[in-house]
Amino acid sequence: MPLKAFRGPKVWLWRWRRNPLRRRADVLEAWVVLAAWLLTVLAGVSAGLAAARSVEHGLARERADWRPAVARVVARAPGRSDSEAAGGERVWARVRWTAADGSVHAGQARVAPGSGAGSPVTVWTDPRGHLVSRPATASEAAFRAVLMGGLVGMSAAAIPFVGGLALRGRLERRRMDDWDAEWARFGPQWGRMTW
Repeated sequence: MPLKAFRGPKVWLWRWRRNPLRRRADVLEAWVVLAAWLLTVLAGVSAGLAAARSVEHGLARERADWRPAVARVVARAPGRSDSEAAGGERVWARVRWTAADGSVHAGQARVAPGSGAGSPVTVWTDPRGHLVSRPATASEAAFRAVLMGGLVGMSAAAIPFVGGLALRGRLERRRMDDWDAEWARFGPQWGRMTW
């Protein structure tokens, strides 16, 4: 546990006021605290906004580029078709589809259990015709952007905040060491008092 100097009643902005007891270390600590708070807010807000904007832009590009395509099941899918009523369970099956450029592609997609060969299933493809997941809706994209922006912002803000705490702790230890040195110098003189 780090040593803490005795702190009396809270007086706001006392390090900035003129005072004969104010030391250079107090002024330095005031500037460190101010800089740490400013950097914490600026880093957190700017990194969070940049991350949110990037996520939002990427998901919007996916919504614009990815298209649904009708694929056909190649062979009968595993499972029984009556399990479809049991919660919408899906199984992996091989499917084939034709891309927008006319090329034929094949891959694995989730289909209803027991789907027969030739059954249609909707898949999503990128501009090259490769299978992709369904793109996020606008509301899902906004939620993801806010979530990622908040996480990135808090992570970025933690760096100057922790750095400011570490620097302030070092200044506090230095001040305590200076007090110890002064006490070692003047403390023994107090014992020579005569009555």
